[in-house]
Amino acid sequence: MSKKSIELLNKAVADEIQAVHQYMYFHFHCDDQGYDPLSTLFRRTAIEEMGHVERLAERILFLKGDVEMVAAGKVANVHDVREMLAMAKKMEGESACDYNLWANECSANADSASRKLFEDLVADEERHFDQYETQEAHIEKFGEQFLALQSIERSKNLAGPTQEKP
Repeated sequence: MSKKSIELLNKAVADEIQAVHQYMYFHFHCDDQGYDPLSTLFRRTAIEEMGHVERLAERILFLKGDVEMVAAGKVANVHDVREMLAMAKKMEGESACDYNLWANECSANADSASRKLFEDLVADEERHFDQYETQEAHIEKFGEQFLALQSIERSKNLAGPTQEKP
């Protein structure tokens, strides 16, 4: 029972670490381009993914396994916001699919706690997917103006408060 669960939990750790790295990379580039709301979304999601790693690691250790802290792959050098969002949606969709399958596998091996953990992660991944899909829809609906407004707002904030003349 626990050997298979530990294997699946470690696969999830690798996926989550990969997501943390990728989303932080996206965060840095969105921040550099002045897209504060998107930058914040990627940063916040990376932090949530770190929480997933922690929850997975705690379960692995409870099962007397060892946590393998290795990312599933390398960070993709993507700078275009549309490509970032498409990649993020793909990552979240794949994770939700995998975690659903792995929840069923844990259940079949009489490990309901790991099953529940995977089910909880599915809900988070689906929420992340929805957030990225919403951002894509905004860009589709409003075009480049959506991104331009984010940069303009940042410029205003960096310039500081304007003083009105009496």
